[in-house]
Amino acid sequence: MILVLLLLVCLAAAAEAQDEGQPSGAISTAQDSRDDAAIDRRIEAIIGQLSGYEGITVDVREGIVTLGGEVLDGEAIPRLDTLAARVDGVVAIENEVVESTDVARRLDPVAERFRTRIAQFFSYLPLLAVAAVAGLLVALAGLLLARWEWPWRRLAPNAFIANIYRVVLRLAAVAAGVVTALDIMNATAVLTGLLGAAGILGLAVGFAVRDTVENFIASVMLSLRQPFRPNDLVDIEGSMGRVVRLTSRSTILLDLDGNHVRLPNAVVFKARIVNFTSNDERRFSFVLGVDPVSDVTEAKRIGTQTLAALDFVLETPAPQVWIRDVAASTIEVEFLGWLNQRETAFDMARSEAIRMVMAALTRAGIGLPEPTYRVSIAGQMPAALVPEADTSPAARPLADPRPPEVVGPDLSIERKVLEERRTTGEADLLNPAAPVE
Repeated sequence: MILVLLLLVCLAAAAEAQDEGQPSGAISTAQDSRDDAAIDRRIEAIIGQLSGYEGITVDVREGIVTLGGEVLDGEAIPRLDTLAARVDGVVAIENEVVESTDVARRLDPVAERFRTRIAQFFSYLPLLAVAAVAGLLVALAGLLLARWEWPWRRLAPNAFIANIYRVVLRLAAVAAGVVTALDIMNATAVLTGLLGAAGILGLAVGFAVRDTVENFIASVMLSLRQPFRPNDLVDIEGSMGRVVRLTSRSTILLDLDGNHVRLPNAVVFKARIVNFTSNDERRFSFVLGVDPVSDVTEAKRIGTQTLAALDFVLETPAPQVWIRDVAASTIEVEFLGWLNQRETAFDMARSEAIRMVMAALTRAGIGLPEPTYRVSIAGQMPAALVPEADTSPAARPLADPRPPEVVGPDLSIERKVLEERRTTGEADLLNPAAPVE
């Protein structure tokens, strides 16, 4: 049923289209052979001036126009109805023109168009040569300017940004050359298609190399606002070491064990960075457990005096001691002091401070017991697995009689960094003149 309805609709549309090409209005009662001949001559003259209607026959009788013959383009057949209907005196139109299926006739226009295009190409060769030369000159001027390093190094904050400027100039010069050549040939409309294709291609490539692009942008931002300098001691999301260099792809650290750590710049840019070298002064701290039966106030006084007496501990800010927490069998006391890490090795100084404070507390009779545990066994009295701390003078450990050692800065890792920077020769984006965040 549906197919029948569709067929009827198509037939009605075809009939309506055919009726549209027919002339309308009243039909004259007077018609002779002279009028038919005039209509015939007029339609033939019009068709003769149009291409693609060679071999079309026209026959007019009693105002009825009969068209016959073949055409190469099927879309040109309905135009004949419209054209004949506009001639005065035409009563009806019988269009018997069909589309030609002769292979030779259909290939002749193709060959003709091919010959015409070859002729046009050779005629455009001089203009094409001029456009190519002009475009090459424009592109060459930009490329030569990009090779000149001096102005770009003056404009850019570092060599990496200078190279980016030069690459952008090269691309702009090539694009300007192409636009110049197309403009000379009056073919700038081609740019619309090229830009559309370039946009789609750029979008696809952008999704494919998203991580690379993110890393590149992070490298640019790190080179502009540098969060560290070469040889700075930093902690980047748990990776601790001294900065060797910043490259266009990664940040290279030399950790305190002498191992190389390479971090992608995209990670570094978003990471939490702790720079221990930004300030000369740095605070150290350690916790000791004091026996609850001992005088904690005296322990704090002794610890403060001991830290203040050490040569590497700064007077300002002054050393501090406070109770940090109360454990099961000890009182946790925290000792803090400041030092100049340019002059003192931090870890060695902290170790020496722990040794001297423990020795001073031991000499003063303040116990530093280990944790004590008790267990209760069913049916028996509680028994101590670990004896209670004995704070008698006989049970105290001997105080370390040696004076504090002179703790100088440990420059071994710094020397390795300087040696690698000097011998490797790899490009470094860290610029001492750039601002530091």
